[in-house]
This record gives sequence, C-alpha cells and structure tokens, in this order.
Amino acid sequence: MHLLRGTAIAAVGFPFIRPERQIRLRQRWSAQLLKILGIRLEKDEPFVAPGSLLVANHVSWLDIFVINAAYPAAFISKAEVRDWPLIGWLAAKNETVFLRRGSRGHARIVNAEIASLLGRGRQVALFPEGTTTDGSHVHPFHAALLQPAIDAGAPIQPLALCYRLPDGRFTRAPAYDGDVSLLDCLKAIVAEREIVARIHVTPQLATAELPDRKRLSQSARAAIVERIEAS
Repeated sequence: MHLLRGTAIAAVGFPFIRPERQIRLRQRWSAQLLKILGIRLEKDEPFVAPGSLLVANHVSWLDIFVINAAYPAAFISKAEVRDWPLIGWLAAKNETVFLRRGSRGHARIVNAEIASLLGRGRQVALFPEGTTTDGSHVHPFHAALLQPAIDAGAPIQPLALCYRLPDGRFTRAPAYDGDVSLLDCLKAIVAEREIVARIHVTPQLATAELPDRKRLSQSARAAIVERIEAS
C-alpha cells in the first residue's frame, strides 16, 4: 500500500507540485518506508551544504531511502534500473540520473546533467564502489564518478552507512550482495525486530582545493572506512 501511494503521488501529484514540495514528500515517504520495515534512522547533526555531491558506501537497496530520509537527493544509478518494472519508472520520476557504463559520450552528457543539478543547489548522491557489500568493508571507489563535482566546483560530502542491531552488533540482514535476491533481502530485514541505520557525516572535501578526482576518491573512501571501522 505504501508503494502504491508513492506511485500515485509521483504520477498524479508531482506534475503539479513545486520541486521543493516534491523533495519534502520524497523525504517523508522514505522515512515512512523505513518505519514500516522496522528501520530506525540515526544521523549525525553536522550541516550538509546544499549543492553537495553525497558519496556513500553501498550495502543495500535500502541505502537510497536511508539517505533520502536524512538528506533528500537526486541519485546516480546504472542505466539498467530504468528498465525495471515500476521501480525504474519511480526512479525516473524522482530525479534519478541513469548512467550507461562504458560509454564516454554518454558519460559526458550525464556529467553535465549532474553538474547542472549541483549548480542549482540540489544534493546529488552516488555509490562510487559500483556494487554492494555486506557492510563490513568498502570496495575501491571509481574516481571518474566524482568529476561532475569538480566541474561544478561543488563540495564532496562523504557519508558512512552502517546497519546495526539495537545492541550495537553488526547485521548483514540489509545486505543486497552476491546471490541474495530482493525477496531474500526483504525477508531478512523484516525477520529482525529492529535495525538501526546510521549515517556518519565525515568532513566535507572542497574540490576547489583538491581538483584531482583520484585523490578525492581516495580521501572520501578513507574517511568512510575510518568511520565504519570505528562503529
């Protein structure tokens, strides 16, 4: 019912709602979804500047809703998601930028689209690992994905995502990795009474001071790894 409600809002309401109102609705819908699934959101209080490129480690399909509930953003996604039934349509309605891998020409178009969003003060979020893990470690980052922030002179904001049980123990229930299906992942999530989704906000990286995407990606990853290991 919650998914159908979100579909109805996107299909009927969004064409007549101002962008600012759309963002608030998306944030509220994401927060309600987490509540339905038994996910408690905890986030740091540091201010996240408008027009930042949010860079996070990737554990689950839940990551999108966790970030949206805390810091509403447009997301960068692989192009294949656009063809997923319903989910792809919803993603397109919610400012998702679809990236076709292996196409330099398309990458330039996407980079310009992302830079435009950042220039308008919109948050844009991406998962530069390019894949998911069980949350216990972080893969190397694809540095090329950070180029739009450099082009737009926008700051990069690393976010460390952690999923824990209420007593602080690690859980891989939300992990959508390996051969885990969406249904298996959903079953594992609802089997837990409560899961705590924690967003750690690490120090912002100024692209104007370090316009080197490889070094920026290394710095962002190091900051995220440090917070995950500390948690």
